[in-house]
Amino acid sequence: MNPPAPLSLAPEYLVNSAVALEAMYGAPNPNSLAKEVPFLHPHYRKFVEVAPFVSIATAGPDGLDCSPRGDAPGFVRVHDERTLMIPDRRGNNRVDTLNNLVADSRIALLFLIPGIDETLRINGTARITVDPALLASFAVDGKAPRCVIVVDIATVYFQCARALVRSRLWDAAAQISRTALPSTGTLIADIGKNGFDAAQYDREQPVRVADSLY
Repeated sequence: MNPPAPLSLAPEYLVNSAVALEAMYGAPNPNSLAKEVPFLHPHYRKFVEVAPFVSIATAGPDGLDCSPRGDAPGFVRVHDERTLMIPDRRGNNRVDTLNNLVADSRIALLFLIPGIDETLRINGTARITVDPALLASFAVDGKAPRCVIVVDIATVYFQCARALVRSRLWDAAAQISRTALPSTGTLIADIGKNGFDAAQYDREQPVRVADSLY
């Protein structure tokens, strides 16, 4: 990697128009336009059905949020070519995604599949339902999600492999040991500055996570 250059936000260096972007990048590759469709094509459906992970981007009055969701492969259920259903499992109860969707129904999804360098992007709008029968159909180990996010698809796009190839995301040789970074307990204690017992939190974390997955 090259050494970092000093940051410059001088007006003459800022790009602030679509015309300027087009001058920089030119026309998009025709294939990149042909890959985008307003429904879940059968080929794209296969990606959703095996994906164990999706990032959910939303917007609300307090700003933006991008949150991870993960479960057994295919946990995002395909209802039909224009509708997906995402169970909302146990978490930290911040409900940033849900709060945003209550105020602004727009949603963007990015699906990742281990070992696959291409990703799948879906944009649309979403509603939140607590229909008892639907919640029960998503139960794992007898535990249903608190709600289900129902996504109405607007566009679906197949993203090429360059980002994941450059990042070596699935390359075992590129993996970083968790001990190379501050532990979860350390983060809470140092950032919160509240006398939090970081060591105890870290000792108990594996059991706590296992007991609260669903």
